[in-house]
Parts: sequence; structure tokens; C-alpha cells
Amino acid sequence: MSGWFDAIVAFIQAHAAWAPAIIFVFIFLKSLAFVSLIVPTWFVVALGGLVGVSGLDFWPIWTAMTVGAGLGDWVSYWIGSRLKGRAWSVWPMSRYPALLMRGERFFRRWGAISVVLCRLFSPARATVPLLCGIFEMPWRKFQIANWVSAPLWSFIVLAPGTFLAAWFR
Repeated sequence: MSGWFDAIVAFIQAHAAWAPAIIFVFIFLKSLAFVSLIVPTWFVVALGGLVGVSGLDFWPIWTAMTVGAGLGDWVSYWIGSRLKGRAWSVWPMSRYPALLMRGERFFRRWGAISVVLCRLFSPARATVPLLCGIFEMPWRKFQIANWVSAPLWSFIVLAPGTFLAAWFR
């Protein structure tokens, strides 16, 4: 295992200039509704450890994560705003209408704070921006919640692994 891990760290160090761009693309895709279900959150947390062990600068990676997360949620919101009432007939929502109804209740109850709350809880993180678009949260209100929570989420996910791994290094 150590040889495999050392090879990954060496690869990251050799291609450090590409790390922010790769992280941006990865987090952007992870933030899109339904794509996020494919990539587990522990993988994103593990990125923090890889950043710390490889000696990459924290702030460019954090910035890439923040922008990727914010833009991914923006696109999910946009998709939701285009779907609106048709969302009930689109997979996977058509197969799980009860989840869509629960999401709507949650969204209606918490409003813009639902974006902030759900960004911190993985299963709903990428779905709430879609719901915000479907249920017509005002664009500006969504964007404020989106761009306030993106840097917070990026720090919470990235910092522990980065700083602990750097400390152990």
C-alpha cells in the first residue's frame, strides 16, 4: 500500500501546477445534481489529505474547490429553473416522487438557508440547487446562499485532511 500511495503523492507533486484545474473540474462535476451520487464524499475529504501530504499550497486548491462548487450548484439551479413542472417526469425524480415532495417541503420551510445547510450534508448537497431552480427561488437569493456556503464547505472539507497530513509529514 505504501508504494502505491507514494506513487500517487509523487505524481501529484510532479504535476502540482495542474492540481487546481483538476480539482476545479472534479468538484464542479461533483456539485452537479445526480452526478454527485456517483462520486462519494469521502473521496473529496481524501483530497485534503493528499494536498497536505504532497505539500501543495492550500489556498489555490481551496479557491478551485470553492469556484467549482459554486459554479456546479449554479448550473444545477439553472437546470432546475428550466425543468420546473416537468421535473416530476424526469429520472430519477420520476421514480422517487416522495423524495421530491420531501425536498420541496424542506426547501419551502428553510428557504435560502437550505442551500447552506444542505451543502454541508452530502446526500442533499447537489440536489437542493436543482430544487431551488424547480421551485423558483429568486436567482439573487440563491446565488447569495450559494456563494456564501461554497467557501465554507470547501474549507470544512479540505482543511482537516490538509493540515493533519501536513502535520504528520
